[in-house]
Amino acid sequence: MSDLATIPDSVPTPEASSDAPVRQRKPDWIRVKAPTSKGYNETRQLMRDLKLNTVCEEAACPNIGECWTKKHATVMILGDVCTRACAFCNVKTGMPRKVDADEPAHVAEAAAKLGLEHIVITSVDRDDLPDGGAGQFVKVIRALREMTPTTTIEILTPDFRGKMREAVEAIVAAGPDVYNHNLETVPRLYPTIRPGARYYASLRLLEEVKRHNPLIFTKSGVMLGLGEQRLEVHQVMDDMRTAGIDFLTMGQYLQPTPKHAKVIEFVTPQAFSAYGAIARAKGFLQVAASPLTRSSYHAGKDFAEMRANREAQLAKRAGK
Repeated sequence: MSDLATIPDSVPTPEASSDAPVRQRKPDWIRVKAPTSKGYNETRQLMRDLKLNTVCEEAACPNIGECWTKKHATVMILGDVCTRACAFCNVKTGMPRKVDADEPAHVAEAAAKLGLEHIVITSVDRDDLPDGGAGQFVKVIRALREMTPTTTIEILTPDFRGKMREAVEAIVAAGPDVYNHNLETVPRLYPTIRPGARYYASLRLLEEVKRHNPLIFTKSGVMLGLGEQRLEVHQVMDDMRTAGIDFLTMGQYLQPTPKHAKVIEFVTPQAFSAYGAIARAKGFLQVAASPLTRSSYHAGKDFAEMRANREAQLAKRAGK
Protein backbone atom coordinates (compact mmCIF):
# COMPACT_ATOMS: atom_id res chain seq x y z
CA MET A 1 0.00 0.00 0.00
CA SER A 2 1.22 3.48 -0.83
CA ASP A 3 2.08 5.63 2.12
CA LEU A 4 0.21 8.91 1.84
CA ALA A 5 2.98 10.66 3.72
CA THR A 6 5.34 10.09 0.78
CA ILE A 7 2.98 11.46 -1.85
CA PRO A 8 2.49 15.11 -2.77
CA ASP A 9 -1.16 15.49 -1.79
CA SER A 10 -2.05 18.44 -3.91
CA VAL A 11 -1.03 21.40 -5.98
CA PRO A 12 -1.66 24.88 -4.57
CA THR A 13 -4.55 26.84 -5.99
CA PRO A 14 -3.72 30.26 -7.43
CA GLU A 15 -4.65 33.20 -5.28
CA ALA A 16 -6.97 35.85 -6.62
CA SER A 17 -5.35 39.19 -7.49
CA SER A 18 -8.34 41.09 -6.08
CA ASP A 19 -11.42 40.58 -3.94
CA ALA A 20 -13.55 39.87 -7.02
CA PRO A 21 -14.53 36.21 -7.50
CA VAL A 22 -12.43 34.43 -10.12
CA ARG A 23 -12.46 30.97 -11.61
CA GLN A 24 -9.60 28.78 -10.43
CA ARG A 25 -7.35 27.17 -13.00
CA LYS A 26 -7.62 23.39 -13.03
CA PRO A 27 -4.59 21.10 -13.28
CA ASP A 28 -4.16 19.07 -16.44
CA TRP A 29 -5.38 15.83 -14.86
CA ILE A 30 -8.96 17.09 -14.46
CA ARG A 31 -9.46 18.88 -17.73
CA VAL A 32 -11.96 17.29 -20.09
CA LYS A 33 -13.00 17.92 -23.67
CA ALA A 34 -16.23 19.71 -24.49
CA PRO A 35 -19.00 17.24 -25.45
CA THR A 36 -19.71 17.14 -29.19
CA SER A 37 -20.56 13.52 -30.06
CA LYS A 38 -23.70 12.24 -31.75
CA GLY A 39 -24.51 10.12 -28.70
CA TYR A 40 -24.26 13.16 -26.45
CA ASN A 41 -26.70 15.13 -28.58
CA GLU A 42 -29.13 12.21 -28.80
CA THR A 43 -29.12 11.74 -25.03
CA ARG A 44 -29.62 15.47 -24.49
CA GLN A 45 -32.55 15.55 -26.90
CA LEU A 46 -34.22 12.56 -25.25
CA MET A 47 -34.05 14.27 -21.86
CA ARG A 48 -35.64 17.37 -23.41
CA ASP A 49 -38.37 15.38 -25.15
CA LEU A 50 -39.33 13.61 -21.90
CA LYS A 51 -39.01 16.80 -19.84
CA LEU A 52 -36.48 15.20 -17.51
CA ASN A 53 -33.79 16.95 -15.50
CA THR A 54 -30.34 15.45 -15.04
CA VAL A 55 -27.78 16.04 -12.35
CA CYS A 56 -25.23 15.80 -15.17
CA GLU A 57 -26.34 19.22 -16.41
CA GLU A 58 -27.65 20.86 -13.26
CA ALA A 59 -24.53 20.08 -11.23
CA ALA A 60 -22.18 20.83 -14.16
CA CYS A 61 -20.57 17.38 -14.05
CA PRO A 62 -17.21 17.24 -15.84
CA ASN A 63 -17.95 13.73 -17.11
CA ILE A 64 -21.11 14.60 -19.02
CA GLY A 65 -19.47 14.26 -22.44
CA GLU A 66 -18.15 10.77 -21.77
CA CYS A 67 -21.31 9.49 -20.06
CA TRP A 68 -23.85 10.91 -22.47
CA THR A 69 -21.86 9.65 -25.45
CA LYS A 70 -22.39 6.17 -23.96
CA LYS A 71 -26.12 6.96 -23.43
CA HIS A 72 -25.71 7.06 -19.64
CA ALA A 73 -27.53 9.83 -17.78
CA THR A 74 -28.35 10.35 -14.11
CA VAL A 75 -31.94 11.52 -13.86
CA MET A 76 -32.75 14.14 -11.23
CA ILE A 77 -36.37 13.82 -10.15
CA LEU A 78 -38.65 16.20 -8.22
CA GLY A 79 -37.72 19.21 -10.32
CA ASP A 80 -34.64 21.34 -10.79
CA VAL A 81 -35.04 23.67 -7.79
CA CYS A 82 -33.68 22.65 -4.38
CA THR A 83 -34.85 23.80 -0.96
CA ARG A 84 -31.27 23.77 0.39
CA ALA A 85 -28.29 25.98 -0.47
CA CYS A 86 -25.15 23.88 -0.07
CA ALA A 87 -21.94 25.79 -0.72
CA PHE A 88 -20.62 23.20 -3.18
CA CYS A 89 -23.70 22.59 -5.33
CA ASN A 90 -24.69 24.22 -8.61
CA VAL A 91 -28.39 23.27 -8.47
CA LYS A 92 -30.77 26.22 -8.22
CA THR A 93 -32.19 27.10 -4.79
CA GLY A 94 -35.69 28.41 -4.18
CA MET A 95 -39.32 27.34 -4.01
CA PRO A 96 -39.79 24.20 -6.13
CA ARG A 97 -42.68 23.63 -8.50
CA LYS A 98 -45.43 21.04 -8.12
CA VAL A 99 -44.27 17.42 -8.43
CA ASP A 100 -44.73 16.09 -11.96
CA ALA A 101 -47.11 13.11 -11.85
CA ASP A 102 -45.84 11.90 -15.25
CA GLU A 103 -42.19 11.87 -14.19
CA PRO A 104 -41.99 8.18 -13.10
CA ALA A 105 -43.34 7.02 -16.48
CA HIS A 106 -40.97 9.35 -18.32
CA VAL A 107 -37.96 8.04 -16.37
CA ALA A 108 -38.91 4.46 -17.22
CA GLU A 109 -39.38 5.41 -20.88
CA ALA A 110 -35.94 7.04 -20.95
CA ALA A 111 -34.34 3.93 -19.44
CA ALA A 112 -36.03 1.76 -22.08
CA LYS A 113 -35.07 3.99 -25.01
CA LEU A 114 -31.47 4.27 -23.81
CA GLY A 115 -31.29 0.52 -23.24
CA LEU A 116 -29.90 0.98 -19.75
CA GLU A 117 -28.69 -2.04 -17.83
CA HIS A 118 -28.19 0.16 -14.75
CA ILE A 119 -29.79 3.49 -13.94
CA VAL A 120 -29.03 6.10 -11.28
CA ILE A 121 -31.86 8.25 -9.95
CA THR A 122 -31.22 11.25 -7.72
CA SER A 123 -33.22 14.30 -6.66
CA VAL A 124 -33.13 17.78 -5.29
CA ASP A 125 -33.96 18.28 -1.61
CA ARG A 126 -37.70 18.79 -1.15
CA ASP A 127 -38.11 19.94 2.43
CA ASP A 128 -41.44 21.45 1.33
CA LEU A 129 -43.06 18.03 0.82
CA PRO A 130 -44.57 16.06 3.73
CA ASP A 131 -42.54 12.96 2.79
CA GLY A 132 -39.50 14.83 1.49
CA GLY A 133 -40.13 13.35 -1.95
CA ALA A 134 -39.79 9.71 -0.90
CA GLY A 135 -43.08 8.80 -2.56
CA GLN A 136 -41.78 9.94 -5.94
CA PHE A 137 -38.71 7.72 -5.56
CA VAL A 138 -41.04 4.80 -4.85
CA LYS A 139 -43.13 5.55 -7.94
CA VAL A 140 -40.03 5.82 -10.14
CA ILE A 141 -38.66 2.49 -8.88
CA ARG A 142 -42.00 0.79 -9.53
CA ALA A 143 -42.29 2.28 -13.02
CA LEU A 144 -38.79 1.06 -13.87
CA ARG A 145 -39.50 -2.44 -12.56
CA GLU A 146 -42.60 -2.59 -14.75
CA MET A 147 -41.14 -1.22 -17.98
CA THR A 148 -37.50 -2.36 -17.78
CA PRO A 149 -37.47 -5.24 -15.27
CA THR A 150 -33.87 -6.26 -15.96
CA THR A 151 -32.46 -2.78 -15.29
CA THR A 152 -30.72 -2.54 -11.94
CA ILE A 153 -31.66 0.56 -9.99
CA GLU A 154 -29.42 2.83 -7.95
CA ILE A 155 -30.89 5.74 -6.03
CA LEU A 156 -29.07 8.73 -4.57
CA THR A 157 -31.37 10.40 -2.07
CA PRO A 158 -31.30 13.49 0.12
CA ASP A 159 -31.32 13.11 3.90
CA PHE A 160 -35.12 13.53 4.33
CA ARG A 161 -34.54 15.81 7.30
CA GLY A 162 -37.18 15.30 9.99
CA LYS A 163 -38.84 12.43 8.15
CA MET A 164 -35.96 10.04 7.54
CA ARG A 165 -37.26 6.81 9.07
CA GLU A 166 -40.57 6.79 7.21
CA ALA A 167 -38.90 7.81 3.95
CA VAL A 168 -36.22 5.14 4.12
CA GLU A 169 -38.74 2.45 5.05
CA ALA A 170 -40.92 3.26 2.03
CA ILE A 171 -38.02 3.44 -0.43
CA VAL A 172 -36.32 0.28 0.79
CA ALA A 173 -39.65 -1.58 0.50
CA ALA A 174 -39.74 -0.58 -3.19
CA GLY A 175 -36.53 -2.57 -3.69
CA PRO A 176 -33.71 -0.53 -5.23
CA ASP A 177 -30.49 -2.45 -5.81
CA VAL A 178 -28.22 0.30 -4.47
CA TYR A 179 -29.07 3.00 -1.94
CA ASN A 180 -26.66 5.94 -2.08
CA HIS A 181 -26.57 8.95 0.20
CA ASN A 182 -23.47 11.10 0.16
CA LEU A 183 -21.77 12.37 3.30
CA GLU A 184 -20.02 14.88 0.99
CA THR A 185 -17.31 16.08 3.40
CA VAL A 186 -15.82 15.69 6.87
CA PRO A 187 -17.89 16.71 9.96
CA ARG A 188 -15.80 19.80 10.72
CA LEU A 189 -16.72 21.39 7.39
CA TYR A 190 -20.48 20.81 7.57
CA PRO A 191 -21.37 24.27 8.97
CA THR A 192 -19.88 26.00 5.92
CA ILE A 193 -20.13 23.38 3.16
CA ARG A 194 -23.36 21.53 3.97
CA PRO A 195 -25.13 23.78 6.51
CA GLY A 196 -28.62 22.33 6.04
CA ALA A 197 -27.56 18.78 6.92
CA ARG A 198 -26.05 16.89 9.83
CA TYR A 199 -23.18 14.42 9.42
CA TYR A 200 -24.40 11.83 11.92
CA ALA A 201 -27.97 12.05 10.61
CA SER A 202 -26.65 11.03 7.19
CA LEU A 203 -24.79 8.11 8.72
CA ARG A 204 -27.95 7.04 10.55
CA LEU A 205 -29.88 7.11 7.29
CA LEU A 206 -27.51 4.58 5.74
CA GLU A 207 -27.62 2.44 8.87
CA GLU A 208 -31.41 2.52 8.65
CA VAL A 209 -31.28 1.17 5.09
CA LYS A 210 -29.25 -1.82 6.25
CA ARG A 211 -31.55 -2.34 9.22
CA HIS A 212 -34.54 -2.71 6.91
CA ASN A 213 -32.75 -4.81 4.30
CA PRO A 214 -29.13 -5.93 4.82
CA LEU A 215 -28.97 -7.17 1.20
CA ILE A 216 -29.35 -3.73 -0.36
CA PHE A 217 -25.96 -2.31 -1.27
CA THR A 218 -25.27 1.02 0.42
CA LYS A 219 -23.02 3.65 -1.03
CA SER A 220 -21.69 7.05 -0.02
CA GLY A 221 -19.23 9.60 -1.31
CA VAL A 222 -17.00 12.45 -0.25
CA MET A 223 -15.41 15.35 -2.09
CA LEU A 224 -11.77 16.18 -1.51
CA GLY A 225 -10.10 19.56 -1.85
CA LEU A 226 -12.35 21.54 0.50
CA GLY A 227 -9.76 21.85 3.25
CA GLU A 228 -10.23 18.48 4.93
CA GLN A 229 -7.27 16.88 6.71
CA ARG A 230 -5.94 13.40 5.96
CA LEU A 231 -6.85 11.91 9.33
CA GLU A 232 -10.34 13.38 9.05
CA VAL A 233 -10.82 11.50 5.78
CA HIS A 234 -9.63 8.28 7.44
CA GLN A 235 -12.15 8.84 10.25
CA VAL A 236 -14.97 9.27 7.72
CA MET A 237 -13.98 5.93 6.20
CA ASP A 238 -14.13 4.31 9.64
CA ASP A 239 -17.54 5.87 10.33
CA MET A 240 -18.83 4.55 7.02
CA ARG A 241 -17.61 1.05 7.72
CA THR A 242 -19.22 1.14 11.18
CA ALA A 243 -22.48 2.03 9.41
CA GLY A 244 -22.03 -0.97 7.10
CA ILE A 245 -21.54 1.05 3.93
CA ASP A 246 -20.43 -1.14 1.03
CA PHE A 247 -19.19 1.33 -1.58
CA LEU A 248 -17.13 4.50 -1.14
CA THR A 249 -16.63 7.10 -3.86
CA MET A 250 -14.05 9.89 -3.60
CA GLY A 251 -13.61 12.70 -6.11
CA GLN A 252 -12.14 16.16 -6.47
CA TYR A 253 -14.40 19.07 -5.55
CA LEU A 254 -14.64 21.52 -8.44
CA GLN A 255 -15.99 25.01 -7.92
CA PRO A 256 -19.13 25.39 -10.13
CA THR A 257 -19.01 29.20 -10.12
CA PRO A 258 -16.87 31.83 -8.39
CA LYS A 259 -19.70 32.32 -5.87
CA HIS A 260 -19.43 28.75 -4.56
CA ALA A 261 -16.98 27.38 -2.01
CA LYS A 262 -13.40 27.78 -3.12
CA VAL A 263 -11.18 24.85 -3.99
CA ILE A 264 -8.56 24.75 -1.24
CA GLU A 265 -6.40 22.16 -2.98
CA PHE A 266 -6.31 19.99 -6.08
CA VAL A 267 -5.61 16.50 -4.78
CA THR A 268 -3.23 14.55 -7.01
CA PRO A 269 -4.19 11.28 -8.74
CA GLN A 270 -1.47 9.54 -6.70
CA ALA A 271 -3.01 10.71 -3.43
CA PHE A 272 -6.43 9.53 -4.58
CA SER A 273 -4.96 6.11 -5.35
CA ALA A 274 -3.43 5.95 -1.89
CA TYR A 275 -6.72 6.91 -0.26
CA GLY A 276 -8.38 4.19 -2.32
CA ALA A 277 -5.90 1.59 -1.12
CA ILE A 278 -6.56 2.56 2.50
CA ALA A 279 -10.32 2.35 1.94
CA ARG A 280 -10.04 -1.15 0.46
CA ALA A 281 -7.93 -2.23 3.41
CA LYS A 282 -10.69 -1.02 5.72
CA GLY A 283 -13.10 -3.48 4.12
CA PHE A 284 -15.26 -1.65 1.58
CA LEU A 285 -16.64 -4.00 -1.07
CA GLN A 286 -16.02 -1.37 -3.75
CA VAL A 287 -14.01 1.83 -3.90
CA ALA A 288 -13.82 4.45 -6.64
CA ALA A 289 -11.24 7.15 -5.95
CA SER A 290 -9.92 9.54 -8.58
CA PRO A 291 -10.11 13.25 -9.33
CA LEU A 292 -13.01 12.77 -11.78
CA THR A 293 -14.94 10.21 -9.74
CA ARG A 294 -18.55 11.19 -9.14
CA SER A 295 -21.37 9.23 -7.51
CA SER A 296 -22.77 7.90 -10.76
CA TYR A 297 -19.57 7.78 -12.82
CA HIS A 298 -19.19 4.24 -14.21
CA ALA A 299 -21.96 3.22 -11.80
CA GLY A 300 -23.09 0.21 -13.83
CA LYS A 301 -19.61 -1.30 -14.08
CA ASP A 302 -18.93 -0.61 -10.43
CA PHE A 303 -22.22 -2.21 -9.40
CA ALA A 304 -21.37 -5.41 -11.31
CA GLU A 305 -17.94 -5.51 -9.65
CA MET A 306 -19.41 -4.85 -6.20
CA ARG A 307 -21.96 -7.64 -6.62
CA ALA A 308 -19.22 -10.03 -7.74
CA ASN A 309 -17.07 -8.98 -4.77
CA ARG A 310 -19.91 -9.76 -2.36
CA GLU A 311 -20.50 -13.17 -3.94
CA ALA A 312 -16.80 -13.98 -3.69
CA GLN A 313 -16.75 -12.83 -0.07
CA LEU A 314 -19.77 -14.98 0.82
CA ALA A 315 -18.30 -18.00 -0.96
CA LYS A 316 -15.05 -17.58 0.95
CA ARG A 317 -16.89 -17.43 4.26
CA ALA A 318 -18.81 -20.56 3.36
CA GLY A 319 -15.53 -22.34 2.65
CA LYS A 320 -16.26 -22.98 -1.00
